[in-house]
Amino acid sequence: MRHEKLSLESIVDSSPLGRAQIMIIVICALVAVVDGFDTQSIALVAPAIAAAWHVAPSRFGMVFGAGMFGSLVGAIVFGICGDRFGRRPALIAAVALFAATTSITPLTSSLPVLGLVRLVTGFGLGGALPGIISVTSEYAPAKLRGTLVALMFCGFPLGAVIGGIVSAGIIPAFGWASVFYVGAAIPALLMPIIWAVLPESVRFLAMIQNRAAIKRVLERMRWPAQWDGVLGSGLLEIRSPVASLFASGKALGTVLLWTTLFLSLLLTYFLINWMPIIARQSGIGMTAAVLAVAALNLGAIVGCLAIGRLCDLYGRPTIIIGCAFGIGAVAIALIGVSKQSVAVLLAVTFLAGVFSIGAQMCTIALCASFYETSLRATGVGWAIGIGRVGSIVGPVLGGMLIAAGMAAVSLFILVGAMSIGSAIAIVALGLRTARRPVIVQ
Repeated sequence: MRHEKLSLESIVDSSPLGRAQIMIIVICALVAVVDGFDTQSIALVAPAIAAAWHVAPSRFGMVFGAGMFGSLVGAIVFGICGDRFGRRPALIAAVALFAATTSITPLTSSLPVLGLVRLVTGFGLGGALPGIISVTSEYAPAKLRGTLVALMFCGFPLGAVIGGIVSAGIIPAFGWASVFYVGAAIPALLMPIIWAVLPESVRFLAMIQNRAAIKRVLERMRWPAQWDGVLGSGLLEIRSPVASLFASGKALGTVLLWTTLFLSLLLTYFLINWMPIIARQSGIGMTAAVLAVAALNLGAIVGCLAIGRLCDLYGRPTIIIGCAFGIGAVAIALIGVSKQSVAVLLAVTFLAGVFSIGAQMCTIALCASFYETSLRATGVGWAIGIGRVGSIVGPVLGGMLIAAGMAAVSLFILVGAMSIGSAIAIVALGLRTARRPVIVQ
């Protein structure tokens, strides 16, 4: 096989998973960890800031929403930039941006200024996601793509889990500002590693016909097969207009992906942002409230890995993901009736993470295989961006409903219904793609 010449696509898909690919996936996973830590940080410190600034907790809805709106715009803008200029420079710029703005967050002293800083921070946080998802997908062999993308993206909830554990320890000792100092220091330390080690996507290089760079990457990967030198007509388009997401039979699939992510991110960020405050108002201590969010994110990691592996093994991703969303709806509804017991609360939030948020993460991985190389970062970025609309609506709607006095039981039943809606949309996507094969190039 060492002297066999194959197409670039065949080399990536058929070569064994090597050390260089593992390093790429690990770097992308570390970015996801930092992204999850920084995204989660504002919800974890909100009760402490509210107490220090003497403001009502319900007023943090707009701060949460500002960060999510920034993430929405960042995912779309950096996704387009990733298809235009490359995954690597777009990712580096996004990480540098959120590292810088996280470092100045402790200098704020009012909710409007805090909201503005979180808006810009969210722009960078959201902007990093299309890059890491696209790079991982484009370096992963076809038979492991779903599992590896899911495994990499587990870094996001893992970062949130680490954030919960770290915050529970350092907020009482060093104050809420310490969470943001830690959140800024880690990406700052990661930046030189990304710059030195992470290569540009070989599929993107093929798309822009950079033969010299492709050869350097192939040598670095040490793949056994030799490239036949053919770029392939499907990889030549440089520009990725958003209208292309609705062309060539992709329109309905795009809308269904957006619907799934809108509803699932709405429920995810409602739970992440409001569970600490709801639990604390119900008489559960701050530590238990933070641990409930950690259990939710830990469950997401377990669910993402399990669901992703099942999708690769059985080849029915939309059915498997849809069933997970349906089971998750039940677990979410049970959160509202279990808040008096810490043990039960942790158990049901863990299950909600396993099924609903695990399914949501696998849906993001599914986006990477739905779009071809010239549209991948744009498609993933827009899907995440539309999903972020849900992540804005969730916290803001939660603040409105809590301020209006809606009972916790009713709140969580309503959020559980969002998981049912996600299940319906993703199953409908499966029926659509049964007639249109999923793109894996």
